[in-house]
This record gives sequence, structure tokens and C-alpha cells, in this order.
Amino acid sequence: MRGPPRIHIPSTSGQVMGTYWHLLRIPAVRNMFILTLFSRTPMWAANVVLTLHIVGPLEQSYAMAGLVTGIQAICLGVSGPYRGRRLDRLGLRRSILPSLIVIPICWVIAPFAGYWVLLVLASVAGLFAIPTFAITRSVLIGNSALHQRHSAMALDGILSDLTYMVGPIIGVAFTTVLPTPIVLLIFQLTFVAACLAIWLVNPPLNAVSAETHPIAIIPGATSWWRRIIPAWMGAPLLMLLVIGFAGNFTLSGQSLSIVAAMRSWNAPESVGWALALWGFGSLVGGFVYGMLRTPPVSVLALGALAISALLVLPTPDIAWFAVLVTFTGAFSAPVVIAVSNEVSRIVPSAHRGEALSWLGTATILGNALGGPLAGAGLDAHGWQGGMLVAALGGLIVAAIGLWHRRRRGLVNVT
Repeated sequence: MRGPPRIHIPSTSGQVMGTYWHLLRIPAVRNMFILTLFSRTPMWAANVVLTLHIVGPLEQSYAMAGLVTGIQAICLGVSGPYRGRRLDRLGLRRSILPSLIVIPICWVIAPFAGYWVLLVLASVAGLFAIPTFAITRSVLIGNSALHQRHSAMALDGILSDLTYMVGPIIGVAFTTVLPTPIVLLIFQLTFVAACLAIWLVNPPLNAVSAETHPIAIIPGATSWWRRIIPAWMGAPLLMLLVIGFAGNFTLSGQSLSIVAAMRSWNAPESVGWALALWGFGSLVGGFVYGMLRTPPVSVLALGALAISALLVLPTPDIAWFAVLVTFTGAFSAPVVIAVSNEVSRIVPSAHRGEALSWLGTATILGNALGGPLAGAGLDAHGWQGGMLVAALGGLIVAAIGLWHRRRRGLVNVT
């Protein structure tokens, strides 16, 4: 049995930056990078403004705000694979055109309606959600060579971290000078405008032929359930979906535990910078991961994330907590990058959009379950209990994933 190969890190800053520079010189990649930046930022801003609108002008509880976001997540998870399948079969323009019509209608009305009408309209918008994450990843993967794919996914991770850090800040800032209904309308329509720009540019989804299947896919069947679960979704892909689920389960629990930790130290005003440090760690981790020539596989990245979460548990004070939260954040982006990269390698390019949408559904479910279960740990044992639940979820799946790889004879890390 061979040991894992050594990870090679480029030795000079020129080699380091060249990894991303070569990708950004590809027109489709560069255009998609810019378009994604302008679509995800208002999306994250709208999410936080929606909560502020419900608990503010609509005078509802945070639980009622959570109901809206929870139902939205369910709608996104249900519709994701279907919309990804349309993306593969119809192409970008035909697949998202109905969404460009329905979504603005919903959000022109919803900010000025009552709570229950808003809930219905937000759910409809979720069912017609534009699969921006699947589109971005499909374009980045489909226009890069096979050896560039993990760097392309690192670009996607960097985009996610940047927009996730900036979007909510901009959203909250706007609510200090404008009513929340107006702010919500502005950001939702800005998001639609950015998606309209994607529709107009129509970036190619599969410009580079780099089809490989290092992991065997179970052949299709004629059973009725194959209408829901595609024939190309075999055990290897299902394992990757579970890893994606577990990664977001851990991250969701971590975010809640960070908030609880700051409150336990009577420093609720520090929640913002603690989450920002966590996000900054993720940004740096994703950047470095994308430069590795032989990066660790997703199951090892998940294990590292879970172990790093355990290291936060004995934190004695806020200062050490800030250091360790930044450290564990550095392992979050590599999980997302590695899973997306591996999915792209084992799924035929004709079904890549649907496969990435299934991955999106798995991550949504991970977020949806991670918070409540970590919350149970928080209620029982404080913030350490929440962090422990988050870490254990990742460790269990990582152990199963390693057993699955060894059973199939995949002992290397690439």
C-alpha cells in the first residue's frame, strides 16, 4: 500500500499567482468571475435584509423569519436538481428565462405585502431560483483544463467568501438610511439584473473537452425511481454528496457556535468581527488550496475541518478564540472546493449542471440540519457543545468516507 504523496506548493510568488492568472486570462472564466461577483453580493445582502424586514416593519419574531428562510431553503433544495437538469438539456438562456420573468414579479410585490403573502412569494421565487452556483461552477470547470479544475473551484470559493463577507455589510448599511422594503426591492432587482447580464453574455458551459472518469459510475436502470435519481448517480457520487452535506453541517454549527461564544463572554458586539475572521480564514485557505498541485481529496479536507473545530473547544478567552476561529476557517473553503472538483471529474459533462445542483441541495440540507442540532448542543453545554456537535458530524462522515475509499482501493489523496 502506498503512502499519500507529498503536497507540492509552488516555490515562488510568480508561480503562485500564475495559477490564477492563467485562469483569468480565459475570457469565459474572467467574465464569469465578474458576473458572479455582481450577482452573489446582492443575493447575500438581500438575505440579511429579508430577516431585518420581517423582525422590523412586519413585527414578527426571529422564529417567523427563520420559517421564511427555512421554506426558501426547502424550495431551493427541491428545485435545484430540476433546474440543473434544464441547464444541461436546454442551455443557459432557455433554462433561466422563466426565472427572469417570475422572480422579479415576486419581489416587486413581496417587500410591500404582509408576512404570509411574503412567505408564499418567497417560496415561489425559491422554486424558480436561478442556479447561479451551478452556472458559475459549470462555466469555470467547462472552460478550464483538467489540471486547472481545483484552481477554478478555488476561484469560486474565493468569490463565495468575498461576497458573503461584503454582501451583509452592504445590506445592513443600506437599511440605516432607507426603509427595509425599499432596500429589499433594490437588492432583489439588482440580483435579477446581474442574472440578466449572465443571460445576455451567455458564457459557454462546456468549451473544453476534458472528460475523465477515474471513479466508476454505476450503470443506469429502468426502475421508476431513476426518473428522480439519475442513472449516473452511483455510490461514488452519493458519497461526495454526503461529504458536501457534512461539510456544510459542520460550517452551519460552527457559525452558530461562534455567535454563542461571543454572547457567553458578554461581547455580543464582537460577533461581527469574529465571523469576519472566520470568513477571512476561509478566504486564505481557499486561495492557498487552489495553488496546490496535488491537493488533498475532499474526505481529508472534511476531516481536517472537523479536527480544527475540536481544537477550538479548550479556548480560554476571546483572544485565543479569535486565533483558533481564523485557523478553523482556513479549512472550510477547501472542503467546498474539493467536493465540487471531484464531482466534476466523475460526472459526464452533459450532466454536470444537474450534478452540481444535487451537490447544492446536499449543502442546503447540511445547513438546514447543522444549525438545529448544534443548537441542541448549545442549549445543553454552551458554545462548546454546539462546536462539538458540528465537529463530530464532520468526523463521522470523514471516517465513513475514508473507509469507503479504502474499500474501493483508493488510498491516494488526489
